[in-house]
Amino acid sequence: MIFFDGVCNLCNGFVDFVMKRDAEQVFSFASLQGQTARQQLPATASDLRSVVLWTQGQMFERSDAVLMVLQQLGGPWTLMGALWVLPRWLRDAVYFLVAKNRYRVFGKRETCRLPTPEERARFLD
Repeated sequence: MIFFDGVCNLCNGFVDFVMKRDAEQVFSFASLQGQTARQQLPATASDLRSVVLWTQGQMFERSDAVLMVLQQLGGPWTLMGALWVLPRWLRDAVYFLVAKNRYRVFGKRETCRLPTPEERARFLD
């Protein structure tokens, strides 16, 4: 499951990106502002500056989460796995720079994303 900032346009763009490439519908989605995040994630993981991936009983945050998602998408996206060689502190520094400026650069919604009827089965509250 991918947890994301539901009002962030960049984060919603990432969800759209994943949904288009997740042919086997491996991923489900929930906003960090929602009930599912409050119930399933530790309080420290609900930081709206981070995307969180919960898979196989493990939690990945920030750049680790993004790289794990890309690897699980398969195909050419697995090439992004080469970024694992960079130290986490460097990857996360770039991640936080983008996260810090995402509303200013990409904008912000007034409310969390509402899935279309076709997407509804893949989204949790």
